[in-house]
Amino acid sequence: MFSSIILTCTIILGLLTTFFVSKLLSFTLLKGLPSSFILELPPYRKPQLGKILIRSVMDRTIFVLGRAISVAAPAGLLIWFMANIKINNTSILFYFSNFLDPFAKIIGLDGVILMAFLLGFPANEIVLPIIIMSYMCKGTILDFESFWTLKALLISNGWTYKTAICVILFSVMHFPCGTTCLTIKKETGSIKWTALSFIVPTIIGLIACFVASKTTDFISYLQSVINF
Repeated sequence: MFSSIILTCTIILGLLTTFFVSKLLSFTLLKGLPSSFILELPPYRKPQLGKILIRSVMDRTIFVLGRAISVAAPAGLLIWFMANIKINNTSILFYFSNFLDPFAKIIGLDGVILMAFLLGFPANEIVLPIIIMSYMCKGTILDFESFWTLKALLISNGWTYKTAICVILFSVMHFPCGTTCLTIKKETGSIKWTALSFIVPTIIGLIACFVASKTTDFISYLQSVINF
């Protein structure tokens, strides 16, 4: 029940944040720019099965695979090297997560989680497998079939309800993935708007996690005082 309430509140917060940022941009960076949306309907033609299949393959399958090869594959190779190349019997992945840990603690996360979000930029789907791989000190990306086993692994690595809330918030409000950024660049033709699309949600996500972290710390402090 508690997890359902947290997830629902996170979704609502994400929607409210979207409306707020849209309104803020309309009064600042987008002030004076037309916001009308025109949709032109093409003339109706009888569907042709052959053309539909060819266009679906060309526009969907090959397009997605091309972006996966150009973006996700190099990232996967980088993650593999970082996990398997060791200095003093310690992987580069471990050094990287330790370097990020002090900053990550400020926003309710840890170095492994923040590192996973950064390395998962090409594809957000690999964020959790990277976290699991790092916690288990494995050189390959793994996944769990049992949620209870995953829960035990996360708790053993210091996860609390505060960590879970901050991870959910940052998942909703962090930077878009690499393929989304490429799409924004293609549609707008502007590096400025692509960078803005990356920076704005990232800043909002960091602020949301910081506030959530401090709020949960304050609630925990009040509970300890009351129990005392």
